[in-house]
Amino acid sequence: MINQLSWKVGGQQGEGIESTGEIFAIALNRLGYYLYGYRHFSSRIKGGHTNNKIRVSTTQVRSISDDLDILVAFDQETIDLNYKELHEKGVIIADAKFNPIKPEDTKASMFAVPFTELATELGTSLMKNMVAVGATCAVLNLDINVFKEVVQEIFGRKGQQVVEKNMEAIKSGFDNMQEHLGSNAELMELEKADGKKRMFMIGNDAIALGALAGGCRFMAAYPITPASDIMEYLIKKLPPVGGAVIQTEDEIAAVTMTIGANYGGVRALTASSGPGLSLKMEAIGLSGITETPLVIVDTQRGGPSTGLPTKQEQSDLMAMIYGTHGEIPKIVMAPSTVQEAFYDTAEAFNLAEEYQCPVIVLSDLQLSLGKQTVEPLDYNKVEIRRGKLVTEELPEIENKGYFKRYEVTEDGVSPRTVPGMKNGIHHVTGVEHDEQGKPSESALNRNAQMDKRFRKIENIKFDTPVYKNAPHEEADLLIVGFNSTRGAIEEAMGRLEKDGLKVNHAHIRLIYPFPSDELLPLVNSAKKIVVVENNATGQLANMMKMNVGNIEKITKMLKYDGNPFLPHEIHSRCKELV
Repeated sequence: MINQLSWKVGGQQGEGIESTGEIFAIALNRLGYYLYGYRHFSSRIKGGHTNNKIRVSTTQVRSISDDLDILVAFDQETIDLNYKELHEKGVIIADAKFNPIKPEDTKASMFAVPFTELATELGTSLMKNMVAVGATCAVLNLDINVFKEVVQEIFGRKGQQVVEKNMEAIKSGFDNMQEHLGSNAELMELEKADGKKRMFMIGNDAIALGALAGGCRFMAAYPITPASDIMEYLIKKLPPVGGAVIQTEDEIAAVTMTIGANYGGVRALTASSGPGLSLKMEAIGLSGITETPLVIVDTQRGGPSTGLPTKQEQSDLMAMIYGTHGEIPKIVMAPSTVQEAFYDTAEAFNLAEEYQCPVIVLSDLQLSLGKQTVEPLDYNKVEIRRGKLVTEELPEIENKGYFKRYEVTEDGVSPRTVPGMKNGIHHVTGVEHDEQGKPSESALNRNAQMDKRFRKIENIKFDTPVYKNAPHEEADLLIVGFNSTRGAIEEAMGRLEKDGLKVNHAHIRLIYPFPSDELLPLVNSAKKIVVVENNATGQLANMMKMNVGNIEKITKMLKYDGNPFLPHEIHSRCKELV
């Protein structure tokens, strides 16, 4: 019996690889297992290698596993590209159709199962992925009936006959694989899960759900990988609650429509990735100077330009902080788990309205598209706070003057009205302005308005700006990261502790304003600091050097080949440093 399994299916894009992994994962999730899935896919609609690696465990997992137990291959390329992940007792289950060749330098076992042939005998070769699922069940000694409910949900609308045929395909794969294994086979049987029901979702779905729970009722966006799922989710979910999604002609239209909706009093967001955020930058500055709430999601991917649109990277950090021309207050948050993605997105709308500035929810491809088990969300934790939005009737202004929308206040936040409010009229412009919004180039006014705007973010209230797992008052090593590296860091930390090292972990959740006061005690109490990030220049490490010093202690651990960190990479490189 094993308490953890790593399973991967691979083939050509458009061949049903994603659905194979989805069916396998959903069924195991419903048995109560914890899962973490990560897809490697090409930036084209059809063709090119793709794979889906799924980790199954009886305990919580938040990262891809280092090795591989089972590789399901629909072509030789899948074997050639992925076999080195297999440990010596691993298993390759390959479609006999392509005459699979086992590499000479692997001790893993290989079985050729006629996926395509068996599926064709049942009516269509399209069911070969179901045959592959059945073959996997045989290796795991898993009852194929656990897939009945999932198959019914996925194929039920096509008729009961289709459901039955797919279950037959699973059974044929199971029976054929059993013949290969024989009676003396050493199976990879999983320990029984707890049977509890949990959600199974990608980070983008959690972000979209968080927006919905946080009162968002409008989204304007332009499709872009890996952010499009947010728009696709809200297209279905916003109309039933009186909301709307607009697919705009470009990224500039998306952000300006979002600003307009917020100016009108509607909670609205837009979502994009690096190239789209570059196009939005001027408008983000407009939000900043007009002090209009704005929520933006940035799902980072490989750059620059089109770069690696379907691969992991964390290289937008500096752009999100400093990308706009001129200087404006903004808030940049970086959730590190799917749960945090939900709660942080809901909170982003509160912060945007309370501080009347752009709020960027910074994600990355691994967090946004990685699918994982999520404990039930607590909607009671979500609250709606609208800051200084004026809702009561305003008194008439003397001499028919304008409302002081940009009034200089002690906390930097001015009262805000929406169009149509009696006695709330004011001027709005992208040039510097006075308290009523009228253009002004006065040096005194410029200083007063700039200082006012930046006072807003001096004392931001943000729950857990730094996630800390710091059991040691003095540590040999402090590992720092942001976004999706958290899971791999946590696993590596456990291994380093077993090696006898004292290790603390800090994960930055509020990127800007940078949480120096929260981080500095951990930095000062560590002998060495390793900053783990998916970019080429060490952007988070450089932010730390700018804000907390201790430059001589800080070492950058960088990976920018498009792949996420694996736990063993962080473990081995940290050991080298100490």
